[in-house]
Amino acid sequence: MMNVPIVLTMTPIFNRLWRPILAAAVLLGTMSTVVLAQSGGGPPANVKMRIGPIYINPTMALSNAGVDDNVFNTAGNRISDYTVTVTPKTDLWVRFGPSWLTANIREDITWFQKSASERSANSGYTLSWSIPLSRMTFTPNGTYTSTRDRPGFEIDTRAQRAEIGYGLQADLRLLSKTSLGFTVDQHQTLFDANAVYLDVNLKDELNRVGTTMGVNISHQLTPLTTVSVNVSRELDRFTYQQLRNADTTMIAASIKFDPAALIKGGATIGLESYKPADPGTPGYTGSTATVNLSYVFLGITKVGATVARHVQNSYDINEPYYVETGATLEVGQQLFGPLDIVGRGGLQQLAYQNRVGAVVVEADRVDHVKSFGGGLGYHLGKDTRIGFNIDQEHRESVILLHQYTGLKYGFSVTYGGG
Repeated sequence: MMNVPIVLTMTPIFNRLWRPILAAAVLLGTMSTVVLAQSGGGPPANVKMRIGPIYINPTMALSNAGVDDNVFNTAGNRISDYTVTVTPKTDLWVRFGPSWLTANIREDITWFQKSASERSANSGYTLSWSIPLSRMTFTPNGTYTSTRDRPGFEIDTRAQRAEIGYGLQADLRLLSKTSLGFTVDQHQTLFDANAVYLDVNLKDELNRVGTTMGVNISHQLTPLTTVSVNVSRELDRFTYQQLRNADTTMIAASIKFDPAALIKGGATIGLESYKPADPGTPGYTGSTATVNLSYVFLGITKVGATVARHVQNSYDINEPYYVETGATLEVGQQLFGPLDIVGRGGLQQLAYQNRVGAVVVEADRVDHVKSFGGGLGYHLGKDTRIGFNIDQEHRESVILLHQYTGLKYGFSVTYGGG
């Protein structure tokens, strides 16, 4: 497995944008007395471990210890193999006076018995520091991911890449329940030089730097519910394919529920304007959404739903992007005692946009990815669940190389909520 070099570059665009925003945030903060105050951002009430000033929530998942009957997601010559994926994850909180340092460490170890080329060890790290003042809270943050998995529903190869992000959020409390927030961040996607899909070098096509800046107004409706309105601007700049450069403007409304609320998660719905730099690539103006909600009925039935609609970059320069629209639904039902049953299904639509004059198989191509499955689970105490799962995924496309059907089945063990 090749390692992707870590290259941290702060682009001129980022330099021009984040300094004025930071200066404005500092000025707003100094309008009030600079006195450290108590703030949120600490561990949840049900945190599992504490070692001195460090709070720790460890989780562990052994997923799909069984069979993948189409390891390479191919239409023909399907290869079946035994596979195991282990995912240890840890959330940490450390208190420094009134401020909180929060970290997340995640590893995904995927093993195949025969398909050695598909084995991988993926790492992800996030770090943020919530620094409160009397009316102002600063939160610098950073993320780093080194992974060798499929980048999404389009690229059916495990591509080695690094993803690096860093940014700053500043929140000014205007009223007791209303805040004005400023955000600026930069995210880099760096594919390995040997990451290739269908004879296309992903480094040459998709290495890029994205710079995002935004402002939002949030209001706490109840102790467990917060609503906000967000306006943001994202600038995507590609390292080797400047024709792919694009600017995106988005306005959206969000609602977020506290983990202690009956409804958990959050939802963001808005309008997105995507404008490519290439005059031969039509833009997109339309809806955007990110929804992840769950609810438990009567303590025995859990319903979870996710919805997403966003512009995604394609590996093919002739069809440089697609609008991905998808939804999944999962229902879990406690049968009796520690035994439960789960059913799930999902549908993804990939609506491609081609460049003017490009030779493509089908203009305005639309692919579909369908998935469904379920499983049985047995709970050993409060934090551990043993399950048997079976899931099938099917992709429909006018391009034969993008068609496939895959079935996975096997056992899973989760500790601490997964």
